[in-house]
Amino acid sequence: MKQISKYSRFVPYLYFIAVIAYWFTVVNKNSGATAYPILLFGIPFIWQLIKPSKQLNFTLGITFICISSYLILAYLSDVLNIIDLSSSIKQFIIYGGLFVAANFVMALWMIRNSMKRVF
Repeated sequence: MKQISKYSRFVPYLYFIAVIAYWFTVVNKNSGATAYPILLFGIPFIWQLIKPSKQLNFTLGITFICISSYLILAYLSDVLNIIDLSSSIKQFIIYGGLFVAANFVMALWMIRNSMKRVF
């Protein structure tokens, strides 16, 4: 249990690094070399893994709370306006909802970590 709590503080950063890596691979398949600037989004998260900073952690958390709140509103407006639901649209709604919820939870987790303790 001690090991789990020791490494659990890194979960939000690893999650966002994984999302950025996935986003990069998808865009790189379609656009080629123009996808490399996407990797710059991973720098703050990698920096938090290497040299944690309470201020950067709080800033990342607040930023992603705002982005996730916007995503939640966009997701809800999309769900409420769809009339005819095919199976592929239902699958997209489920995956999109899980993605939006996971982003929000990870951002809250980062803020909790920054308020709880310095790594």
